[in-house]
Amino acid sequence: MRAKLQATAILIACIASHATPVRAHHSIAGAYDTRREVTIEGVVTEFHFVNPHPTLSVRAGSNVWLLEMDNRSELSRAGMAEDSFLVGDRVVVAGNPSRSEAQRLYIRRLDRPSDGFVYEQVGTRPRITRAGR
Repeated sequence: MRAKLQATAILIACIASHATPVRAHHSIAGAYDTRREVTIEGVVTEFHFVNPHPTLSVRAGSNVWLLEMDNRSELSRAGMAEDSFLVGDRVVVAGNPSRSEAQRLYIRRLDRPSDGFVYEQVGTRPRITRAGR
């Protein structure tokens, strides 16, 4: 009986050590009010192309907004890079406001009129287009 318990314990330990880790991910609807949309126009003050979600800081009037994007790996595949936004870029952004923080949005669409750059969230995937393409 004892040998059977030891074998079972070893088997469970082996399975557990080889299990694929599950990554936790927050729900956009949990953090942002997906029933509301806010539009701001302003100037980029910072761009952080980081995991898990890149962020932009945008000065709109006297307020600085923190804007969250889709995950970095999907944005990279869509064509975004660390130099996609520069300080001083003028942008128009539509997104869902944070449920708990003022001046924070999840970006649904971002337009940079100077060169026709458009980033938008289409379903669950990001899409990037440029004027003339």
